Amino acid sequence: MQKEGIDNKPYLMPGEVAELFGVTPGTIRNWVKAKLLSAVETAGGHRRFARRDVMAFAGRHGLRPSAASPGILRVLIVDDDPQVVRFLERRLESLPVGTVSDVAHDGFDAGRKVTDFDPDLVLLDLYMDGLDGFEVCRRLKSDPLTRSIRVIAITGRRTAEIAERIVGLGAEACLAKPVDKQALLEAIGQE
Repeated sequence: MQKEGIDNKPYLMPGEVAELFGVTPGTIRNWVKAKLLSAVETAGGHRRFARRDVMAFAGRHGLRPSAASPGILRVLIVDDDPQVVRFLERRLESLPVGTVSDVAHDGFDAGRKVTDFDPDLVLLDLYMDGLDGFEVCRRLKSDPLTRSIRVIAITGRRTAEIAERIVGLGAEACLAKPVDKQALLEAIGQE
């Protein structure tokens, strides 16, 4: 019988959470005591952590799962509308794969966050003040250090021409706002 990897478990034990972030189990206990990380208690008095809560905690505190934890999708949301950001964060929390997300509110902030956060995927609004999503995508895909980052564009102004333009710059897809959950799952590859 094959042991289930932590990437497939909906609930994690304290040691697994500690391993995920490269910290000690004592650090996990301190996070729980400080009410930074929520846990459920089993009938036997043991703590368990919902994967969704752990990933949300990591995103809020800028923690990166260790390299020993493949299967964690790091997503940078680039959008200047707080409602859209919250909507996308909720969609990401419902993915079958574990996710950690961060947010950039404009194209300039996205450049810094790409360096600091090192995302696997960027959900990129196309129309923002200053540096728009087209230019952000062009810069990501023209830089050897960032060209492997996946880009999925999102826009409230989607037309065939806009989709063709952004895909031509290297995005994998162009989704219309409001973003349909199934379309997002398919674009990310989690359908």
